[in-house]
Amino acid sequence: MTARLRAALLAGLALTSPAAAQTSATIYQDGRVLVRRTVATAVPAGTASVFLTLGPLDQTSLFALDPDVAITGATMDLGLDEASAMRRAIGRPLVFDRGAAREGGRDTVVATVVGVDPERFRLADGRIVFQRPGEPRYPADLVRSAPALRVDLRSGSARRALGLGYFTGGASWSASYHLVLRGARAQVSGAAHLVSADLELEDAEVQLLAGRVGQAPPAMPRLMAGVQRAMAVAEDMAQEEVGEARLYTLPGRVTLQPGRTTTAALFEAVAAPVERQYVVRGRVSWVGPVPQTGDEGTQPVEVHYLLRRERRTDLGDRPLPEGTWRVFEPDQAGRLQLVGEAAARHAAPGQDVRLVAGTAFDLMARRTQTEYATRRDTLRTVVTAAWRVELANAKDSAVTVDVLEERQGEWRVLGSSVPAERLSATQTRFRVRIPARGETVLTYRIQASW
Repeated sequence: MTARLRAALLAGLALTSPAAAQTSATIYQDGRVLVRRTVATAVPAGTASVFLTLGPLDQTSLFALDPDVAITGATMDLGLDEASAMRRAIGRPLVFDRGAAREGGRDTVVATVVGVDPERFRLADGRIVFQRPGEPRYPADLVRSAPALRVDLRSGSARRALGLGYFTGGASWSASYHLVLRGARAQVSGAAHLVSADLELEDAEVQLLAGRVGQAPPAMPRLMAGVQRAMAVAEDMAQEEVGEARLYTLPGRVTLQPGRTTTAALFEAVAAPVERQYVVRGRVSWVGPVPQTGDEGTQPVEVHYLLRRERRTDLGDRPLPEGTWRVFEPDQAGRLQLVGEAAARHAAPGQDVRLVAGTAFDLMARRTQTEYATRRDTLRTVVTAAWRVELANAKDSAVTVDVLEERQGEWRVLGSSVPAERLSATQTRFRVRIPARGETVLTYRIQASW
């Protein structure tokens, strides 16, 4: 078979095979929606105009999905009211119902619409009147149920379908996760929640883009390069990088309807190691002077859950978009109880997730400043301060509490009753073991300057 004959056969198939409308969409976190649609409509070779009903869209963002098709112009007709129908009828004859019954049917008259604002009509005898001669009967092609788009284009070949891409709005998405504690491991599941304000998609492939993608001011047309960079094709339940953002493809196909929220799984439930940690935050100021405080009273003991995500595991190799995490733990009867809730930012592959999920009921911390002295050293002030932290545990088992001190600039620990661990240039940790139904006292001194 010659190449010319093969091309002719393919062209014939393109003209005779049915083409169902296909839709895919990418929902951005800022509310934008990139829609890609293949619409069944006859497109001749050469220049032509097609009329489509695609719903609200940003006309400046319209582009062709097929490189063999070039869009040369577009006109959006947004009018859905009767005045818009009358405007479309200019130059056409309309049938007007006068309402009075007569033998053989109702009394009607035909008049041509000359113009609107004000409305003018030409009667059969040539007279022009400014009053409607009756109740107009509008043909179906003059009445819109949704905004209509006329697309002027040039196609290299005849086709039965037209692929278009464009931006619209009216939808948003968020993510949530469930962490069910099972001893030292947890069952983790995630879901995406799609909120449609006025966006309607039928049986569409939906992708979610996490990250900040630049947006031109409203008065400027969006650059085609930016549109092309946002486009992607992903595998089922897949994620991938697009530019500096992350793209998630939901499994299956999704239908969105205005005013409804749709939930779809991000991934199937998996097991992963989890650690419960107790944290008491220090009171050394982050920057500037370290104040004299005396007895600072009690403070909460935070409960943290550290979800370990090792690489080369199903959960570890998966980036997680920011969202709300809910932590559950079964009670003695096996009923799941909510024990914490926290928001977490996007986690890259292999990055652990730390959740600050509440405060401990059976743990207590009381802090007292026991020493405070300052002196001037050339152009700076140097302070020496000491604290006593009383930690009490009402649980039936021993626990470890991390006391954290954080400060920017020049500072150091001079001495402590528990070894000080320098986690970074700004953070120091004291790991304090508290016996069951017992107490432990932590003391430490620091020196700082500003």
